[in-house]
Amino acid sequence: MGKDTESGNFKTMSLGEHLEELRYRLSMAICGAVVGIIACLCFGKILLRFMAKPYRDAMIAAKLEPQLQSIQLPEQFLVYVKTSLVFGIILSSPWIFYHLWKFASAGLYNHERRFTYAVAPASAILFTIGAFFFILVIAPLTIVFFIKFDTGIDFVKATPTLQSYMSFVLSLTLIFGLAFQMPIGIVFAERMGLVQVATLAKARKFVILGLAIVAAIVTPPDVVSQVALAVPLYALFEGSILVCKFLKKLKK
Repeated sequence: MGKDTESGNFKTMSLGEHLEELRYRLSMAICGAVVGIIACLCFGKILLRFMAKPYRDAMIAAKLEPQLQSIQLPEQFLVYVKTSLVFGIILSSPWIFYHLWKFASAGLYNHERRFTYAVAPASAILFTIGAFFFILVIAPLTIVFFIKFDTGIDFVKATPTLQSYMSFVLSLTLIFGLAFQMPIGIVFAERMGLVQVATLAKARKFVILGLAIVAAIVTPPDVVSQVALAVPLYALFEGSILVCKFLKKLKK
């Protein structure tokens, strides 16, 4: 189903029209991502130094020589491209989320569609906050934990490869960015009448358990990363409840 943009009433859309709308929105989102990636490719060296800084600082703090190995011949090039890809997505996230939410709003009434105009920039902001929260706060703590972990073997030396390190931090950067989308889903579901604020408040203990399980699955098997993801997500959950209550009062 779709709706007439003038009257706010629903109108029938064929499957072909839905697919055409999806194709258009995805095409626009991909084009924006490509532009962001190309822009980040121009500053790839700066981005790589930025991502390597937590490891360098942690090694210096542990009084060890900071060193990342490059074993395979194309490794440095692939890491350069992968880093630019991730930051290109972050850079273009406002444009990407705008078109994704525009497609999602095709089947909503006008008063519901207006809500999506606030959701799109909020999604981009939360995604960016989540990504940089990991890079600036969680990554240094996690790296220090792994470097200083004592196996009891004196001749073990921590010398990860460039590719393994960058894959580790870049994947968690995306995970944290996507995880910070949770408040958008909660507020959107409440506004659409899919869930009630009272139900959310009563489900706190189940939410805590669920967040702990999710954090254990998507993060490395260390307590630092798991707690660092679960705690902010629970804070965002409580914030979502407050936002839902505020919007209900505002509506009344």
